[in-house]
Amino acid sequence: MRLVWILLALLLPQVAVAQMAATLVADDVFVEGQDRLTAQGNIEVLYQGSRLTASRVIYDKPTDRLRIEGPILITGPDGEILTADQADMDPKLENGVLLGARLVLDQQLQLAANQIDRADGRYSQLYKTAVTSCQVCAGQKPLWEIRAEKVIHDAEAQQLYFSNATFRVKGVPILYLPYLRLPDPNNTRATGLLLPRLQSSNRLGIGIEVPYYIALSDSRDLLLTPYLSSNSRTLTTRYRQAFRNGTVSVTAAGSNDDLGVSDGLRGYVFAEGDFALANGAKLRFDIQTASDAAYLSDYGITDVDRLSSIVALTKVTEDVLWSTSLSYYQTLRTDERNASLPPLVASAGLVHRFYPAMGGTLTATASADTLLRYGSATGQLGRDVTRTGGSLRYVRDWLSGTGVLVTGTGALTADVWQVNDSDQFDATIARAVPYAQVLLRYPLVRRNGRTRHVLEPVAALSWSRLLGGTPPNEDSTRPELDEGNLLALTHFPGQDAAEDGLRLALGLTWTRAGSEGVTSTLGFGRILRADADPQFTRTSGQDGDVSDWLVAGQIILPRGLTFDGRALLQDDGTTTLATARVFWNRPEVQLAGGYIWQQADAAGGRPGTVSEYSLDGTVQLTPAWDISFDTRYDIARDSPVRAGIGLGWRNECVAVSLSVSRRYATSTTLRPTTNYGLSVALQGFSANGVPRIAPTACRG
Repeated sequence: MRLVWILLALLLPQVAVAQMAATLVADDVFVEGQDRLTAQGNIEVLYQGSRLTASRVIYDKPTDRLRIEGPILITGPDGEILTADQADMDPKLENGVLLGARLVLDQQLQLAANQIDRADGRYSQLYKTAVTSCQVCAGQKPLWEIRAEKVIHDAEAQQLYFSNATFRVKGVPILYLPYLRLPDPNNTRATGLLLPRLQSSNRLGIGIEVPYYIALSDSRDLLLTPYLSSNSRTLTTRYRQAFRNGTVSVTAAGSNDDLGVSDGLRGYVFAEGDFALANGAKLRFDIQTASDAAYLSDYGITDVDRLSSIVALTKVTEDVLWSTSLSYYQTLRTDERNASLPPLVASAGLVHRFYPAMGGTLTATASADTLLRYGSATGQLGRDVTRTGGSLRYVRDWLSGTGVLVTGTGALTADVWQVNDSDQFDATIARAVPYAQVLLRYPLVRRNGRTRHVLEPVAALSWSRLLGGTPPNEDSTRPELDEGNLLALTHFPGQDAAEDGLRLALGLTWTRAGSEGVTSTLGFGRILRADADPQFTRTSGQDGDVSDWLVAGQIILPRGLTFDGRALLQDDGTTTLATARVFWNRPEVQLAGGYIWQQADAAGGRPGTVSEYSLDGTVQLTPAWDISFDTRYDIARDSPVRAGIGLGWRNECVAVSLSVSRRYATSTTLRPTTNYGLSVALQGFSANGVPRIAPTACRG
């Protein structure tokens, strides 16, 4: 804005020739003597995005001052608005006085004062000031305002400094602060207090958390969140830093509470980082640890029942992938021990693709992994296993003259296992598995106007043979038939288990893409085996010589609505697995729901039937009101798992949210917990701000 005043000075005859960049419009412009210029009547000055309007401007050359008569309106290129009744300024607007002034920042925060003093083009000092972002109507008190004896606005630092400030609600004084500093609305990253939150829990009691954000530098910040309640004293910290080649984030908390779980300090640490190294390599780590099994649940941080920490180094190019990782697992379940998970898992692998002159793709793989359990136990609870192996796979496609796509695959895997602390397996076990597969696809396409139908029958004839010993199965204990592995060489997710014999996978997929924007897919599949494989459990869908029917479908509707489902059906119509999901993603609605049913299977690690649904979402009821909800219900046990609801209201100057949540889980370490939350945000000071809403019109 200060450049506008420079341009006003350029109206003088001796400089008008040199600079013609500004535009001045006025009813009358005249010169008095040799050193006084007056412009009056509907004055408008435009320059580089700034605009000044006034009724009269007088420039006095001997004093180098501008006297401006209002009503004065100055609009800056960044959206700031300054109004005044009259002003006495230097031509650069760096120093001067404005009377009866009002400053509007980011079109939302209003600062009205009897007088504004400008200094050095950076500071605006306001006296007897009222600050609010609420609609101000004649004869009515705003919903909230801050009255201060003095306010200093630092335009460069984008900060507001209050002296002798009183916070008022509908004109009633609520809080007095001798000194207060807040960011202005244009400040996207400012040190200071963030939104406080009032919480109530039947475990922790009534408490309040007050986050304090510290911008350490352009690439580092720290968030301190003290929480005080009748049963807990907690400090949560979050440190973030951005480097030239990556980022690091560490969140930790320490609590001294009266819950009786531990006599000492409780807490947790979560840390994650991602770095791009030389030659395309990437380093990633994700560390998770907690002082006890109940801490994360007691403080509502997460409901996970196992914590995983991993450090991984990977590199991916067009034809080569290599990776190495080290993982540590910590159980929060009452029926597990860390020593037998296993807690330590190390792995390394290399994948290289080649393109032989005869066509097709040859993929070579080398890998190794180690599972370490600590403790004195033997057998499954104490054994340590190391696997080292490699594989070769050759794949080639042919397209027949009738449109049938033929894919031939040949593969060979060879592995050696070293087993310690086990009385069930030999110390060294070697195994090789050759694979062969012929896959046929015959896509059929039909068009009806702008609607397209695609019908694709598929058949995959596969063969494999186990040569050698049988290792312990650590990574394939829960195989399950689905759309992703119906046509695969092996239906086990890991490398410890492998199939033996001849099998035929059959499938049929129908896809419709309609002109009305609806896309639907329906698929069926089944596996026929020469001999039943005893490694598959009853609920995997693959026990016996004939698998269950795999049925899967999806419907994508306009306006962001999606349904999908999958089921494993036996010949008599009974099912061992059924899942369904719905998603609705619109600006005014975000909804996600799901249902799962799984039959009990002790051999598959599932002693009881699983039957539950979950539903969560957010709905914008009106521009001012929104509601959110979250629920999960265990139908098999006829018991809720969790439930929560939140209600939010906002207008142009305030946002209020109220939430209630209940966790029903019970164990030796977890207790049912009910939490209440209340937060109030004032529009105009938050660095990120609450979403804006148009103010209501004033009523006469």
